[in-house]
This record gives sequence, C-alpha cells and structure tokens, in this order.
Amino acid sequence: MRQLREDEPVYMISVAARLCELHPQTLRMYERLGLVRPARIGAKNRMYSERDLDRLRQIQRLTQDMGVNLAGVEVVLGLLERMQHMQDEMDVEMERMRREMEELLRRLEK
Repeated sequence: MRQLREDEPVYMISVAARLCELHPQTLRMYERLGLVRPARIGAKNRMYSERDLDRLRQIQRLTQDMGVNLAGVEVVLGLLERMQHMQDEMDVEMERMRREMEELLRRLEK
C-alpha cells in the first residue's frame, strides 16, 4: 500500500470538516481569509491534505482554546511560518559549518 504524503490533497471539504469538527462553511471562511489553502480539483472541489487538517486544528486551538480572533490567528500563523523558515535556514547553515569544521580538522590532522 502506498504511503500518503503530508501535503497530498485527499479529503473533500465535508470529510475535512467532520475530521476537524468544524462546519464546512467555517472552512470556506478560513480559505477566503487566506488562513488555509486547500488544493482545487476542477473549478469548485476543494481537497484538503493532512497538513491542511493540522493547520485547521491549530486555528481551532488558537480561536477556541486561547481566545485569539481571526486577525490574531493570521498574525500568529505568519510568525510561526517565519520562525520555521528561519529554523530551516539555521539548520542548513549549521550543517554547512559542521562540514567546514570537519574539513578543517582533516587538514590539521595531515
């Protein structure tokens, strides 16, 4: 059996809404606000991935558990994305530095 990728769109809006315990209209509103971007199959059919469902659950936690309004959710999600991007850049740089240090140590050992 084939493994699904985290970003593979597999859930129709009704299934995604049920899995996240949200109303389909709420998912449409989140899309209009740019908080989630499901894939489009044809002109109308929205398809959600596991990554989309995780994001919907994160929005739900922020709004329901923490009392953040949707404008705040947009800011929080944007900051989290920027932090992840910065972490990814830092990981790449750390790996580059590690390789450089190993090369320098090899040269010193000769």
